[in-house]
Amino acid sequence: MIPRNRWPSPSSSFDPHAPVVWPGMVWLYRVVRVCVGVAVVLLALFFLFPLFWMVTTSLKPIAEVMMTPPAWLPGEWKWDNYREATRIIPFWTYTWNTIRVCVLYVCGVVLSSALVGYGFACLTWPGRDRFFAVTLATMMIPFPVLMVPLFAIFLKLGWIGTLMPLWVPAFFGTAYNIFLMRQFLMMVPAELGEAARIDGCGEFRVFWQVVLPQVRTPLMIVALFAFLYAWNDFFGPLVFLTDKELFTLSLGLQDYHAGMGDAPTNLLMAAATLMVLPVLILFFLFQRNFLQGVSLRHMVH
Repeated sequence: MIPRNRWPSPSSSFDPHAPVVWPGMVWLYRVVRVCVGVAVVLLALFFLFPLFWMVTTSLKPIAEVMMTPPAWLPGEWKWDNYREATRIIPFWTYTWNTIRVCVLYVCGVVLSSALVGYGFACLTWPGRDRFFAVTLATMMIPFPVLMVPLFAIFLKLGWIGTLMPLWVPAFFGTAYNIFLMRQFLMMVPAELGEAARIDGCGEFRVFWQVVLPQVRTPLMIVALFAFLYAWNDFFGPLVFLTDKELFTLSLGLQDYHAGMGDAPTNLLMAAATLMVLPVLILFFLFQRNFLQGVSLRHMVH
């Protein structure tokens, strides 16, 4: 006896090898979809709650911030908190310092990762695979282990108290981004480079004009994640910066909070909201690239 779901329709022929779909399976599939949707919504609300609390706190008067139990929404919306926060904190100075570090860091990471990844993926030279293995091994070394040697080197160079320790190392490559670019550069057909060399192109021209345009999406992904790292970096500025005029946003806000002791929470949350705002704008502008970057990272792994 042929199940009801397997009867051929007037416009199609009967396929004896088609999977049997029982009514109970359809009901179970719908229940699972609803449960997964509810779980995703609850998880999203859980992660959005700190952002919601930060924004609402930034708009409250200080009296409402200290209320017990706390109020979910401001009774009086204090938009002046943002102007006051940028007045008592040298916010725009910190922002300019952070932007300078981010731009230089992103340029260094993108250029070095693409160039070194090209050398590991598209060129053949003695010891290539061993050097690549050593490069990957450096990913296992935590920053605190390198902190003292780096500090000693930068002190000898006279870079302590400047922004240079925060962006100059990026021009020497980061292991993970080199690995990421190598994996994608290996997918570029070798025939493209060979044809360019036959036409008289030098190796750098092959890299710059032939191979690099083929990996624009991975390059943009590397740039986006490098920007996020540099924008949010706290430990590096804490170790290498001594002049408050050169503080980045993350270190400047912490210094304001620690220096005042009982710093007004609403003003601190206002400054933190302004710091997060560029990252949110960047996410919404390049949302597709962010999601593609996450999927590409999983694909590479």
